[in-house]
Amino acid sequence: MKILSAKQTQDLDKYTIANEPIASIDLMERAATAFVDSFFELVSPKKKVAVVCGRGNNGGDGLAIARMLINRKYDVKTFIIDSKKSGSDDFETNKERLLQLSDIRDISNNTELPDFSEFDIMIDGIFGSGLSRPVEDIYADVIIKINASEAEVIAIDIPSGLFADSPYEKGAVIHAAHTITFQLPKLAFLMPENATYVGEWHRVSIGLSEEKIRQTETSNHYLVSEMIGEWLKPKNKFDHKGSNGRALILSGSFGKMGAALLSGGGSLRSGVGLLTMYIPSCGYDIIQSGLPEAMCIVDEGDHFLTTCPDVENYDVVGIGPGIGKEQETMMSLIEVVRAFDKPIVLDADALNLIAEHREILEMLPENSIITPHPKEFERLVGAFDNDFERLEKQRALAREHKLIVVVKGAHTVIVAPDGQTFFNSTGNAGMATGGSGDVLTGIITALCAQRYEPLKAALLGVFMHGAAGDLAAEKYGKYAMKASDIVDQLPHAFIKHE
Repeated sequence: MKILSAKQTQDLDKYTIANEPIASIDLMERAATAFVDSFFELVSPKKKVAVVCGRGNNGGDGLAIARMLINRKYDVKTFIIDSKKSGSDDFETNKERLLQLSDIRDISNNTELPDFSEFDIMIDGIFGSGLSRPVEDIYADVIIKINASEAEVIAIDIPSGLFADSPYEKGAVIHAAHTITFQLPKLAFLMPENATYVGEWHRVSIGLSEEKIRQTETSNHYLVSEMIGEWLKPKNKFDHKGSNGRALILSGSFGKMGAALLSGGGSLRSGVGLLTMYIPSCGYDIIQSGLPEAMCIVDEGDHFLTTCPDVENYDVVGIGPGIGKEQETMMSLIEVVRAFDKPIVLDADALNLIAEHREILEMLPENSIITPHPKEFERLVGAFDNDFERLEKQRALAREHKLIVVVKGAHTVIVAPDGQTFFNSTGNAGMATGGSGDVLTGIITALCAQRYEPLKAALLGVFMHGAAGDLAAEKYGKYAMKASDIVDQLPHAFIKHE
């Protein structure tokens, strides 16, 4: 699914109006209907609702929504900020339609700010996605008043004051509990720094032109299950363990053998044909008993990795979970990178070692996959002021070194060497627990072994990791789940998306 800019979205609206064809007021009616249908699933008609509108098309949506909610027997009061000035044509049309059912209250100055304490729900229809400057004056006063109320706020399309494509800098912004957005997600929704403004977001289709969406170029995409179903390769009747790939995972050190178990478990549950674990000797009994399906090669080092194994006969090498940062381990990493000429999957301590020895970046084979969490990523690229800047640094790293860069978190971001960017739709807060990233390393390594293109392996791996996490959360709850629960749910995640 594409993520379009505010300008591209405006062009999409205009194209739909011209080529469906449909009058703009009727498209607004369609959008309002979709919003109300979603709102009805969230809010009981017993709740008292206020709709606060600006004078643009977002406000026009709000007026249409107020009318429809009244027709559905909601108790609704509507407010327009500075209503004595004229609004857009569609806004004025919907204003006249609403006045046939209900009066509208005006907010003209900050001495007339209403007391919103009587309302259970506030619907924000002040500004839309076209906003390009900070909110000030009476509009800022109203937003501050709404945020100070105890009502639950639901934003129309985007919280007022938030920019769709760039970082918030200053000015008032609505703090929404829910945002009901039209047709496609906004880039701003996928940035952690905006979570307090966006709340939980819901996408509703309003029938914008699918032809125009296909024609519109963008580097930003949202991973959804329909894409995953198209990419997953079916298992062939005559497959054998060799045709499902040979993977080598270098992991573990004294006190961190759990990372090896989790990465190996994730790999075995993701279809790899033959898995070999390369570990320090202290972990031999742990791996042999915990992962009986995997082969095990023991390093000369007792507590940490010190040498490079023979990597010639493997389709992919994964390295990093729990390996530590000893000097000998760093040399082992360099030897592996020099010896293996296919894409490598790197995570955890492998990335921390690279951050301290950046020359290793230059040695990595093209299309290698690195999977840092935000702090590991910062060690690689330096500090950043906001999540939009972080994304640009991620793209720069991917382009410069021809890597696939996966920054983990809510809506894990995968950037290809050409800058194409994918945000994940699966996963939950229960996955923010030790070992979750180790499981992901194993999943991606297994998919690479099965000869998925590295980018597809990263995309599928991230999606399935999150999907298994969602199933684990359903079973155990977000508070109680642990990383091994993700491994246990991987079979069900794959079955669900085959």
